[in-house]
Amino acid sequence: MAQERAPAPALLPEAIRRRLEPLMLVARKVRAGAIKGDRRSIKRGSSIEFADYRNYVAGDDLRQLDWNIYARLERPYIKLLEDEEDLAVHLILDASASMDFPPESEADQRKLLYAKRILAGLAYVSLTSNDRLVLTAVRGGGAATFGPTRGRARGIAALRFIQEIAAAGITDLDAALADYALRARRPGLTLVISDMFSYEGRYLDGLNALLSRGHEVAFIHVLAPEEVRPPVTGDLSLIDVETEAKQEVTLDGVMLGIYQRRVNAWRDEIRDECMRRGARYFPLVTDRPWERLILSDMRRAGLVK
Repeated sequence: MAQERAPAPALLPEAIRRRLEPLMLVARKVRAGAIKGDRRSIKRGSSIEFADYRNYVAGDDLRQLDWNIYARLERPYIKLLEDEEDLAVHLILDASASMDFPPESEADQRKLLYAKRILAGLAYVSLTSNDRLVLTAVRGGGAATFGPTRGRARGIAALRFIQEIAAAGITDLDAALADYALRARRPGLTLVISDMFSYEGRYLDGLNALLSRGHEVAFIHVLAPEEVRPPVTGDLSLIDVETEAKQEVTLDGVMLGIYQRRVNAWRDEIRDECMRRGARYFPLVTDRPWERLILSDMRRAGLVK
């Protein structure tokens, strides 16, 4: 008799979904969209949302004159209205083999599942706001893409796409981001979820390519607790899950201290490179509730409101 397969863990529990419902992703400068959306632009346009007044000048459209103000003050004022534009949101997930860690027995803290939940939460916020959303998983063998799409009615299909993402191969994050910058039709808010264990550690050329095409970029750097604070000591044989390269090491208290300082320096370097280019950086460890990234960290950074 075939063994029944365990159900996949829920990516977006109802309680968290309700907390995400009123949120919206925010770009420093909203990109002009193809349709009227649910967000406000800094441009003045023809929607029904009032923004401000200014003095009437010859040639202004008299239909925008506020006759009530004119009757009270006997001075002509033009009503300024806020234009509404949609935002292009690009969510890119690194689905290389190194993201499938630790083993299945530690599923709640497995990097890929943790990253999928972040991806699902951000996708839900984007679709609820009627943004133009594109989801992309990059891994060995090529990328898988969902979208562009918009609207909360597409939420179930987006979650199904995310649920079916499997980790595989080696990701050259540099090449993947540079290729994405060339293919993306509309620049926008681009969030990259990765453990940053890219081919030869490269990512800056890809980041620069996205920025040069007008994207606003944030890296969400996901690591497992074991990668930040290894719980083992002694003589070990380490095997790279992507390349299968082996390395014999001896870990004691001194070596663990050196390792942790190097991990911290590595994350600080990524943060500094991002800040230097105007990109955002969010370092995470999977023993922290994933939803705090969106509900707390991104709100404080002004990326979510």
